[in-house]
Amino acid sequence: MDRLLESLETFPVVALVGPRQVGKTSLARQIEAHWASLGRGVLMLDLERPSDLARLNEPELFLQSLADRLVIIDEVQLRPDLFPVLRALIDARRQPGRFLVLGSAAPPLLRQSSESLAGRIEYLELAPFSLSEVSKTQPANEPADASNQARELWLRGGFPESFLARDDTSSLRWRDAFIRTYLERDIPQLGSRVTAPALRRFWSMLAHLHGQLWNASTIAGALGQSAPTVRSYLELLESTFMVRVLQPYSTNAGKRLVKSPRVYLRDSGLLHALHNLPDYNALAGHPVLGTSWEGWVIEQILAAAPVGTRPNFYRTATGNEIDLLLELPGGALRAIEIKHSAAPALGRGFYETLDTLALDHGYVIAPVAERYPLSRRAYVLPIEQIDQLWLPAPTATS
Repeated sequence: MDRLLESLETFPVVALVGPRQVGKTSLARQIEAHWASLGRGVLMLDLERPSDLARLNEPELFLQSLADRLVIIDEVQLRPDLFPVLRALIDARRQPGRFLVLGSAAPPLLRQSSESLAGRIEYLELAPFSLSEVSKTQPANEPADASNQARELWLRGGFPESFLARDDTSSLRWRDAFIRTYLERDIPQLGSRVTAPALRRFWSMLAHLHGQLWNASTIAGALGQSAPTVRSYLELLESTFMVRVLQPYSTNAGKRLVKSPRVYLRDSGLLHALHNLPDYNALAGHPVLGTSWEGWVIEQILAAAPVGTRPNFYRTATGNEIDLLLELPGGALRAIEIKHSAAPALGRGFYETLDTLALDHGYVIAPVAERYPLSRRAYVLPIEQIDQLWLPAPTATS
């Protein structure tokens, strides 16, 4: 909330984007209450309510009368034509904190606002719960078992209603309903013509290919679609925050590198729902276990990483690879392997890649209890200590 308030004190428009049911509206309600407590005018409009939508039949006339208030517009992607109006109103009276817009889909929002509101808007993404957020909410007098807390978040995913469900069965039921609603209501609202069954088949295939290199031709052949069609499906899932497309790192080191991205489902709970895995025992015995852990750890790292961090992976044509290569603000690189093993091991290719990238050391994130040196150049970290990735390398004896 503090980051959002800071942005509202700086920019005329702040866009809070993220998937549905992640808590954007709840956060906006907190902003509304805080703004009102300071004696500042605020009005919240939900564009899924016909009454609120009707108030914007003449948006310029209506919003012009609210120049002294913060106007919060929920589900703004339903009215992308509002962005040019917001620009005109801001240019007539430029001051911070005029509009907070909430959006559940990136492409209409970003395309319209980037053309209309350049220099006037800041974007903030609200992702599902991360492990660091969940840990902070634990009462001080009720210390949580960190490993069990991480396991539950990994199994259920970070959507609040899924993670906070009373049991695993209720959590899975919520995720199944979320998937149906996303396919049958949310996607049509964006103007997409793809049918729910077609997108469900594609999404399920991605769940089985989670963490693998993207191959449009192979997927298109399996689905009986064209390569451009499946690429459009991928773009749709990516732009609605369901999928992360992790691009390969490019370097001038003279190595032949793969050019295809890796594709991950961003929320581990939805991944497990698409695999029909109701509890941890089912996940532990399933082939997706390792790549599920990999994708979940990537999301935890990126949620905690400093603003401006750029994520990639690294893979040569000969098979040397790094699961996650972070470029931190300032240009420093962090090489990270992710292994679901209590005794992770690294092959020669890892160290060869460190040499290629001129890195002194790398890291392994694994389900272990504490940090320890794996070798002179590699350190194993538990998921609860990923904040050490931004620090200088620890010594073998520290």
